[in-house]
Amino acid sequence: MKQQVKYRDAIFIVTGEKSCPIYNLGEELKVVNYSLSVPSFKPSCLFLTAEISKIVTSRESFSTFSRFGSQNARFDCGGCGGMIHFEFKKEKDFATLQMKLLNETEERRKRQHLDKFFGVLRNLDIFESLDDDALSDLTLLLELKTIPVDKVILKKGEPGSHLYIVLSGQVAVIADDRSRLAEMGTGEIFGEMSLLSGEPVTSSIHSSADTEVAILSTKNFKHVLKKYPILQIFLFKLLVKRAQTMSLRSGKISSGMTGELSEISTVDLFQLINSSQKTGRFDLILEQGKAMVFFKEGEIVHARFLELRNKEAIFALVGVKNGHFIYTKGIPKELDKAPPIGGFMGIIMEGLQRIDEHKEKP
Repeated sequence: MKQQVKYRDAIFIVTGEKSCPIYNLGEELKVVNYSLSVPSFKPSCLFLTAEISKIVTSRESFSTFSRFGSQNARFDCGGCGGMIHFEFKKEKDFATLQMKLLNETEERRKRQHLDKFFGVLRNLDIFESLDDDALSDLTLLLELKTIPVDKVILKKGEPGSHLYIVLSGQVAVIADDRSRLAEMGTGEIFGEMSLLSGEPVTSSIHSSADTEVAILSTKNFKHVLKKYPILQIFLFKLLVKRAQTMSLRSGKISSGMTGELSEISTVDLFQLINSSQKTGRFDLILEQGKAMVFFKEGEIVHARFLELRNKEAIFALVGVKNGHFIYTKGIPKELDKAPPIGGFMGIIMEGLQRIDEHKEKP
């Protein structure tokens, strides 16, 4: 027997999606006492709210209920130019035993999902500003994917679609000539540069081992940033830092550029200046103290590090692996006519030779 129904308490599920700017396939839309609630991190869409409002307040019969449950009723929302299809899943008072078991299974899956990812995410700098509740909500938006070794994850020139977090394994940034520009391991993220800038992927990313990643879709990524603006600041800083690192590795350097010596060695930095015949100054902030190296048209005209000067300072700096550098264009007038302290390659080679000799000593 059919009866007239109003969906005062109901759950709808998104069963189809095409260019919807907010909702994803499989997400639930809950109506509790005529109030609509949407998934975490998602804003309410006025078009969808109006559509569901018509559904829950209609006096027509949408569904036939019996002791065995209900038949699905299908609805559409396309008010903004995108389109989603959603179905009536269940009404609160008509939940079947099967539905309850499905819900329990889904809740158990979510808890396992949370346990698996939460510890890794908690240790990432990007999520340091989020409290545990917010991080838990974010974790439930992630998808898990296992990628075999030597597979293309991102291809240069293609539009970015996801942010990736490496949970285990390793990936490599690949240049056009197939050389490796950088490698990333557990806890590192990639794919965010394209999502932030809206530009195509700038470098291909390949798996260099069997790799497990957590993926955040573009749509969910944007909603997370809107809810937590502090993440925007962190990611834009990361964007600038990585852009500078890639510029350095490609042989480009400009005034005001900064970076870490753990990512590019002092030898590589000095060679960049020499090969491009730049005139400028490197300030190096190291654990042992500060150092300064002055270049004129690519040749070293003065260097100082603690009490060391010129060649001896360079010999000491060649072996430094950690610290911060800043490059500034131009040198003081008193160094305009200063001669080089020696042949550039000769100085560098002697510095590297001293390092090797020191390692060989018992």
